[in-house]
Amino acid sequence: MTGIFISFEGIDGAGKTTHITRLHEHLLAQGRDVCLTREPGGTALGESIREWVLHRSVATATEVLLMFAARAEHLEQVIRPALAAGKVVLCDRFTDATMAYQGAGRGVDMGFLRLLAEQVEAGTRPSLTVLFDVPPAVSRERLAGLKAPDRFEREQSAFFERVRAGYLALARAEPQRFALLDASQPMEAVTAALLHVVSEHLR
Repeated sequence: MTGIFISFEGIDGAGKTTHITRLHEHLLAQGRDVCLTREPGGTALGESIREWVLHRSVATATEVLLMFAARAEHLEQVIRPALAAGKVVLCDRFTDATMAYQGAGRGVDMGFLRLLAEQVEAGTRPSLTVLFDVPPAVSRERLAGLKAPDRFEREQSAFFERVRAGYLALARAEPQRFALLDASQPMEAVTAALLHVVSEHLR
């Protein structure tokens, strides 16, 4: 059996995590066998790395390598076994996040990131990537209420402008894989659009 791999992307504050949870519940109610996971994270090692990169100061090169180390473990321990079992894998961020955040956002060489991605992914890529797009001003407003923002959430608007531009460039380069959603709409409208996109993909 071969499952279906769907990733979810967007700048911080786009609301994707809320909508992934709603989608997960919707698919379970339909009787789908679903694996809900996230990056960095998804494994014991990945969750430890998540703590480091979100809450501790590390060099940019270290940040990149830790992200890919977590991804390698995630693929080996969670994603590939779930796909082999025929499950629908819903992943909150994947390699596109690294391209957008570390590449476009922090200025890491894209060629270097693509080389790492090719080696780590070894052909395991999402068949659908849902990009929740919001202007950074909307993102900042939504993040303003957080009591303890992480390293990324504390970044300035210019950083999120670069990240958003990076995401949109990725979507333009692979329109057959990306579904672009206007996440500045009311929550119910975004959820409805998400359910439609995913249901069409799963037909």
